[in-house]
Amino acid sequence: MDEEKINNGRGRPMCPPAYPSACQPTCQPACPPQRKSIRLKGYDYSQAGLYFVTIVTQNRKNLFGEIKNDRMILTDAGQMVEKWYYELENKFRNMKCREMVVMPNHFHCIIQNVVVGADLRVCPCVHPNNTMSGETISGEHIGSPLHGVVQWFKTMVTNEYIRGVKNNGWKRFDGKLWQRNYYDHIIRNENEHQRITQYIIDNPAKWQNDKLNGSNENVVMESQVEYDSEIWMI
Repeated sequence: MDEEKINNGRGRPMCPPAYPSACQPTCQPACPPQRKSIRLKGYDYSQAGLYFVTIVTQNRKNLFGEIKNDRMILTDAGQMVEKWYYELENKFRNMKCREMVVMPNHFHCIIQNVVVGADLRVCPCVHPNNTMSGETISGEHIGSPLHGVVQWFKTMVTNEYIRGVKNNGWKRFDGKLWQRNYYDHIIRNENEHQRITQYIIDNPAKWQNDKLNGSNENVVMESQVEYDSEIWMI
């Protein structure tokens, strides 16, 4: 499976206060091959809302523990990943750490941006004459951009993991600890929030069929499975 996944921008004109709205990106003619962005084009990721994030190790290498009896048993490295997740609240005061799970080779979490005074009805759209830049119309100043939060987390985890390799004999990794990009999904309503929360809770029990679980690290074991039926499932 390619590490990159295009988000499906199914926006709503109005959303409950905790869940942002998003504009559908305008369809464009085919372009020459290039690295695709996996962010929702034209969406302002600094606005308030809940975001489901998945980060995967390079080559899907199992570095953070193992699944036993449908439970995730964390190594010291896995516990370190968990520690840095909760440090996000100290680094980014407008971010709240919600549900999370560290898996052998990936990490799921729900991050909440609780920007005070933000207009949750803002619907940043891409200007029709500015399709290449993905420039947002407004709202960039109101909170911490999600990509900056994720990048800080990945950097902190990587730095401490390198120290663990040198000082504690942790498993080595090739080149990079994490894949270059990450998956995200904008949570738009409470029903979706509850389903994603349960998905995170159930993730260790579903490891045998997890599309990120490969006996040869980067091999997808499953085809389409029942729980992989919504766009945010990874």
